[in-house]
Amino acid sequence: MNWDDESDRIVAPAADGEDTAVEAALRPKDLEEFVGQEKVRQQLDLVLKAAKQRGATADHVLLSGAPGLGKTTLSMIIAAEMGAPIRITSGPAIQHAGDLAAILSSLQEGEVLFLDEIHRMSRPAEEMLYMAMEDFRVDVIVGKGPGATAIPLELPPFTLVGATTRAGLLPPPLRDRFGFTGHMEFYAPEELERVIHRSARLLDVEIDTAGAAEIAGRSRGTPRIANRLLRRVRDYAQVRADGVINREVAGTALQVYEVDARGLDRLDRAVLEALLKLFGGGPVGLSTLAVAVGEERETVEEVAEPFLVREGLLARTPRGRVATPAAWSHLGLVPPQQHGSGSSGQQGLFGA
Repeated sequence: MNWDDESDRIVAPAADGEDTAVEAALRPKDLEEFVGQEKVRQQLDLVLKAAKQRGATADHVLLSGAPGLGKTTLSMIIAAEMGAPIRITSGPAIQHAGDLAAILSSLQEGEVLFLDEIHRMSRPAEEMLYMAMEDFRVDVIVGKGPGATAIPLELPPFTLVGATTRAGLLPPPLRDRFGFTGHMEFYAPEELERVIHRSARLLDVEIDTAGAAEIAGRSRGTPRIANRLLRRVRDYAQVRADGVINREVAGTALQVYEVDARGLDRLDRAVLEALLKLFGGGPVGLSTLAVAVGEERETVEEVAEPFLVREGLLARTPRGRVATPAAWSHLGLVPPQQHGSGSSGQQGLFGA
């Protein structure tokens, strides 16, 4: 299977069509109900309550972090807490300044504008956004060439909530215009268990503590993946068990879907197995590793490696990709004995 379309993976952090439909029913409605992200939640609570006490719109909010951690959910909670409507769009959908001007000019006072993947917005629209955020005004250009004129358009006060998975790509002038910036962290297993129990209640699924813990441990620290795995385990329990999810049912179901105890799927394990079995743990070049796995270089680098590196199973070095001792242990393999300089170079990197 080719993994260029990451939506084929059950552990993909991006939302697919089914996720989008289900998440609408599972999303918490207020900050009290929102699980995890304690620091961001407490700080945001202060920002919103202070704005309501002043009778003003909330400061612009920037939320950064990996997909599936709750940025869209928090934007909807911000609108709900402020009692304001929300408009949702995305950076790739705004390719011209005119696209942004049309959206901004139709906003109501106090409305929340959620701009997902804000780092992918076009540069002309980005520059228009500077003035809109700071002065609540945009200049609409009428005509072309020497006869073009700029007509100032006043905007009602609004709150922009920007979301990005790559905060480093945002230019400093844009980042500086956000009054509050929150970074979304990956969830601890205990937090994911709470997410799973809450989702199970809403989906009318019976699950015990051990079953929730089993799913949480394989969810890569991401609520979206936890909810997706819960739905797949629910299907298994409904068809092949008595409908109740316990540790044994969850473990067997996720084995069917090829998600192991640490959340690795078939692509992740293929990369590790090639690195360990074919190249003795590395170092090996990315292109060579990709050929060994039968995938594109970009697929290995952008789809598989980030989680493997975060889990401490793989390291990127100047000489190439290297497996860590944890990778050998996870796959139940014994590292080859190193003699002198060795063929893999792992002795010098990680010790015997």
